[in-house]
Amino acid sequence: MRLALAQINAVVGDLAGNREKILGCLSDARDAGADLVVYPELAVTGYPPEDLLLRPGFVRAAQQSLEEVARATTGIVALVGTPWFDRDLANACAVCADGRVQAIYRKHFLPNYGVFDEHRYFAEGRDLLLVRLGDVYLGPTVCEDLWQPGPPATDLALAGAQLVVNLSASPFHVGKAEEREEMLVTRARDTSSYLAFCNLVGGQDELVFDGHSVVLDDAGEVIARAPGFEEHLLVVDVEPDLAIGRRLRDVRRRELDRSRESVPHAEIVELDMPAPARDVVTRTVAPFEPELEQMRLALVLGLRDYVEKSGFEQVVIGVSGGIDSAVTAALCVDAFGRERVHCVSMPSQFSSEGTRADARHLAESLGCDFHEIPIEDVVDSFRDVLREPTEGLEGLAAENLQARVRGVLLMAFSNTFGWLVVSTGNKSELAVGYSTLYGDMVGGFALLKDVFKTDVFRLARHLNERSGGELIPMTTIERAPSAELRPDQRDEDSIPPYDMLDPVLEAYVELDRSHEELLEEFDAGIVEQVVALVDRAEYKRRQAPPGVKLRPKAFGRDRRTPITNRWKG
Repeated sequence: MRLALAQINAVVGDLAGNREKILGCLSDARDAGADLVVYPELAVTGYPPEDLLLRPGFVRAAQQSLEEVARATTGIVALVGTPWFDRDLANACAVCADGRVQAIYRKHFLPNYGVFDEHRYFAEGRDLLLVRLGDVYLGPTVCEDLWQPGPPATDLALAGAQLVVNLSASPFHVGKAEEREEMLVTRARDTSSYLAFCNLVGGQDELVFDGHSVVLDDAGEVIARAPGFEEHLLVVDVEPDLAIGRRLRDVRRRELDRSRESVPHAEIVELDMPAPARDVVTRTVAPFEPELEQMRLALVLGLRDYVEKSGFEQVVIGVSGGIDSAVTAALCVDAFGRERVHCVSMPSQFSSEGTRADARHLAESLGCDFHEIPIEDVVDSFRDVLREPTEGLEGLAAENLQARVRGVLLMAFSNTFGWLVVSTGNKSELAVGYSTLYGDMVGGFALLKDVFKTDVFRLARHLNERSGGELIPMTTIERAPSAELRPDQRDEDSIPPYDMLDPVLEAYVELDRSHEELLEEFDAGIVEQVVALVDRAEYKRRQAPPGVKLRPKAFGRDRRTPITNRWKG
């Protein structure tokens, strides 16, 4: 049996564009001699369509688009992810063959945790579906169905499925690809079934889908894997009937069957197997990328898709000579090329010659457009206007004024030329509120929003290693971090050193450790300071631009904490 997994980059709401991708892969799969082509979850609409699913016109248009896809299924069977309305709305897998929709499988398990909110939109499925394609029984599932140990995958195996197919939109975080495949290996072994997992790829708002579609045999061995972070049609020859031998030897399946009050019932759809392929396809197993490279690829993909899917063509970054803006600018050039990236340096009276030189050097090494606009005169004008009503602008207000002047200038470029402002703040700063509303937080996209400061340094060195040179000046990497908003300022004057701060943030923000648990592991003074800063800064984070989700628990979609909140535990 020749199987094709269509790892596509769908755009939410672009029904015509998604249909074009689906039909293009259908044609390519047919040309490759595939009997079956599988698409990701909700490929027709893109994932997640969110409240578009509450609009009847959108749901009707999605079903019409699916019917157009189905009409093209001659000589091949397609499993297509789609919303499906029949008395209620389902997250479904449509079985398309011989020019029409032959059957519908409705997703059983609807995730409602982290970034997922599927109970808001869909009704749960209850029924099983088996597709008999020639002599092979295959059982479709959708995403979370396979994350659950047991049914529906085990029920499909008990009902006779030799190949379990999973249509998925599984978002990325660091380490997710390897963790997910470990789970898939377990599912293949538990069901003694071949397993085909087709994942979405691309960026959607703050989410990045990494692909890494994979096919495993009934022993859990990977026999084919698509590359990550790019569109790919994975074509592989499989022999699911070999699973029968393992099942005859494995009595656990029979014991499970005996323990059930009844054998799971499945609707069976019988389809003709298209003409068999002649030449054996060479199996390819794309390797997993190292951690830092996965981070880079996810950031570049998420940024590129957010900007281009939103209709922008060019971006602008405020470069300070610091590490965050340097990494942001380098990743922007990686995503768009140097011609579409603009760097603006806005030195103040407190900016050192070293940071001013590094900002210029960065733009030169990246080869992108560069402007230097000193802000001292502008800041002085604001101070003059505010001198009387504020009795002389001093302290934090004076520092933040500089950041806000820079935000105004960047937005002027954006409004004049249509460039999207990419802000440069990192997760460590956002966590503790070490950022200025309407200042350095200004922008349409916060690329490093979910990247801890210590990882920003690691990424900078990684980018230099990839370039084979000093893409980011070493003086930028080695200089002590500073906002340069007052004389001799250092970040460590206001917050703990990042190598001490980030572990506390990870424990408190991502692992939800209690105050008492934190005190057992970290310095008490740092814990008290960090917890207070994180809790106090929630109102700022609500006003931050969207950014790539890179960690298991990101601010916003994952971590939802009340702004007004007196719990200190």
